[in-house]
Amino acid sequence: MATLLYRLGRGAFRRRRWVTLAWAAVLLGVVFGAMNAGEAADDSDSMPGIESQHAFDLINERFPGAEAEGAGARIVLVAPDGRQVTASEYRAAIDTLVAEVADGPQVAAVSDPLDASTVSEDGSTAYATVTYEVTEDNVTDAGRADLTAAVEQARTSGLTVEAGGGAVAGEPPAGIGEFLGIGVAAVVLLITFGSLAAAGLPLITAVVGVALTLASIVALGSALGMSTATGDLAMMIGIAVGVDYALLVVSRYREERAKGHDAREAAGLAVGTAGSAVVFAGLTVVIALAGLSVIGVPSLTKMGLAAAGAVVVAVLITLTLVPALCGFWPDALLARRVRKARSAPPARRVRFRFRFRRGPGRGAARRAGE
Repeated sequence: MATLLYRLGRGAFRRRRWVTLAWAAVLLGVVFGAMNAGEAADDSDSMPGIESQHAFDLINERFPGAEAEGAGARIVLVAPDGRQVTASEYRAAIDTLVAEVADGPQVAAVSDPLDASTVSEDGSTAYATVTYEVTEDNVTDAGRADLTAAVEQARTSGLTVEAGGGAVAGEPPAGIGEFLGIGVAAVVLLITFGSLAAAGLPLITAVVGVALTLASIVALGSALGMSTATGDLAMMIGIAVGVDYALLVVSRYREERAKGHDAREAAGLAVGTAGSAVVFAGLTVVIALAGLSVIGVPSLTKMGLAAAGAVVVAVLITLTLVPALCGFWPDALLARRVRKARSAPPARRVRFRFRFRRGPGRGAARRAGE
């Protein structure tokens, strides 16, 4: 294994242009396929064999269409101390609130907050349920702003009005945590290595691997029944192992260069030694993630297999693309002090010559001998 990886590292270093172009072509091809792929299927959160899943299936059977309902929000109204929301002075404000929310964009229906089933026993609190025609991801900012404006208007009547739910809060932009993690990793690597190239190479290869994995999930989503949400675990695992595995090879490359090996030999030795650990670690993670299919939950099976694919891609990139990129910047990966020591001219030897001239001391010594 070590000999094979050694030859692979040297070959990737020597044919670095072809290796880089090959990975770029694969990435572009997969991205093109993802752009032309059909719409991904919705995630299946079913858990066969448990009582809660049986109850969920029974609800869908007795109330067809409930699963297809769109986003929802809930408006809670609280009267001042000692008052009731059903009082006549609050009815006009509540009716106006319901009318304004019902006229909002994408709103399908609004329940009556003064219905007997939505008012507390003491009459101090009531709530209204808002149902949208679209899912939470597709609720527009205009729809949320219209709901917020109606709530603010109702508060002028003296009622305490609050709105919540998925349609109000929405979902944070995808990938924010991952981008933050990459930024922190870049700072840590830069401080540790003292070289911008050495810190950036593991991040570049990790991003390439994650992009290739996510594009593959989108391209195969309609055929294999995977949605974009399946890639959440694959993204996190791909970034983690991508940076970690590339870091092992880069660190070993720097060590071999410090021992006096040339760049090509150092790349081969780095892949032959650290690459063996990368293969073993990657195989272990792949087996663990593929083991999620034993649970029998379809969504977990898809997430586990997608994350396992991300690990396989990270291993292949580490063994081929990382040594290829080392060939483009063989000395830039070294620490700054090492580069300065290599570029400094050799110290010149200074020879001292002592010349003795005739003087009074030499004449005195000659007379003393006479």
